[in-house]
Amino acid sequence: MLDRRQFLGGSAAAAVAMGLAACGSSSSEAKSDDSKSDAASAEKTKIIVFAAASMTESLTKAGDTFCEQNGEYELSYNYDSSGTLKTQIQEGADCDVFISAGQKQMNQLDAEAEKDHEDGLDFIDHSTRFNILENKVTLCVPEGNPKSIKSFDELAEHLKAGDVLLCMGNSDVPVGQYTQKILAYYELDEEALAASGCITYGTNVKEVTTQVSEGAVDCGIIYKTDAFSAGLTVVDEATKEMCGQVVYPAAATKNAPQPEGAKAFLEFLKGDEASADFEEVGFTPLANA
Repeated sequence: MLDRRQFLGGSAAAAVAMGLAACGSSSSEAKSDDSKSDAASAEKTKIIVFAAASMTESLTKAGDTFCEQNGEYELSYNYDSSGTLKTQIQEGADCDVFISAGQKQMNQLDAEAEKDHEDGLDFIDHSTRFNILENKVTLCVPEGNPKSIKSFDELAEHLKAGDVLLCMGNSDVPVGQYTQKILAYYELDEEALAASGCITYGTNVKEVTTQVSEGAVDCGIIYKTDAFSAGLTVVDEATKEMCGQVVYPAAATKNAPQPEGAKAFLEFLKGDEASADFEEVGFTPLANA
């Protein structure tokens, strides 16, 4: 808006009045435009998505496309470890869609799950549940690979010798649970290794990734997709025998504030456009397999 003093110097009162009238008109139009924008935003239906931290980049990109094609919706994301998200849902947090990095956390909330279900928990609309993605568990090293680690076999030897610092996820985080299976595969004692200073932890996969990226540790066990997004060097990939398959289930919640929006978003995630975004970072889409 123009400064009133710019109109006053040597100007007639009529000119001042005209100037003020012009400013008033401009302000009114701006307010009108703002009101229209606020009204349009208020009309959108917000879908609340709880998703594993490892999906941050790819799911956000897919979600942008969904919103472009479905202008009546907007997405709100909560990315964290699947264990943390499970607890938040259990404690009553608003959530329309839950995508976990492991079956266990989804099963715990799903009364119709065949295993792992926690008595009394019935938060998942089982009819909407499907396996959306597969990921891989990888061994990554910081720039320069200070310990020259080239495989899980070599990592196991370093851990036995006590001359390496490994970062892994906490025990309530799927990537941490997969890592525990790898340690058990090599008959390594996690508790003893942690006590001796050979293992440090991250609360979710992004924290583990950050510690590796910053060179705070000699290596870390993270998902293939997080290694790709962070530009880290992958030196080995865990086999199914070492830690099982890394499958991500997706579902709407029974208490979804926007059940129709949840189903629409889940259906979109099964399609080719979303699958391309997931494949770009290293996921294997399963919904159409």
